[in-house]
Amino acid sequence: MIDYFAIALTHGLMVLAVWRLLARPDLDDDSLASEEEARPKPWLAARDEDAGDERGGGRG
Repeated sequence: MIDYFAIALTHGLMVLAVWRLLARPDLDDDSLASEEEARPKPWLAARDEDAGDERGGGRG
């Protein structure tokens, strides 16, 4: 038999989590997005170098 309390509890907690995420003040703050874009991402440096090599950017 289905335990309705367990289903209600888990779905209620998911609704609460979504509600709290949507209520965050920084959700629609575009100034934070521009700061993140300006920050260097070291894990992308190797990918950018490889992409330059594939385009004929200097080797060979």
